[in-house]
Amino acid sequence: MNTITATQAREWLLNGEAILIDVREPDEFKERHIAQAQSVPLSVLQAGNCELHYPKNAKIIVQCLKGKRGETGCAILGQHFTDNEFFNIEGGLSAWEAEGLPTVTPAGGPKISIFRQVQIIVGALIALMIVLGFAGMSAGFVIAGILGIALAFAGLTGWCGLAMLLQKMPWNR
Repeated sequence: MNTITATQAREWLLNGEAILIDVREPDEFKERHIAQAQSVPLSVLQAGNCELHYPKNAKIIVQCLKGKRGETGCAILGQHFTDNEFFNIEGGLSAWEAEGLPTVTPAGGPKISIFRQVQIIVGALIALMIVLGFAGMSAGFVIAGILGIALAFAGLTGWCGLAMLLQKMPWNR
């Protein structure tokens, strides 16, 4: 797998030398993304549920938030598109923004992703339940354990009821 700096990626995109694929999840993409990016979530690539067509010999730049999912995306795409060369932006979108390069954000500024909202809510609830447990309410420890199991279940299966509920909230529309 090849890596590329954010500055080099921008140059290739501005010159029309490459195609950019953002492998972050849809809610992350909506939060902010690079203008030329096509959203093709890594979860979709891993499931093999997408039909992609790229010109032969085209340079394909893959990008995520920090670079790790981009590496995985390059590996998956490289198995299916043997006539293309794949490049992962070293440091992902974070490196792009650190270089001061522009991104597209929704009107009203960036929002907190559903994933981060789940982390904030569940983390705060677990901390509160542990405090209540130490304060003598042993049910707090039990509830903290249940929340931990629910979080592990969400991570293992990709299904999270809290995330589904949060997507319906007015601030996430």
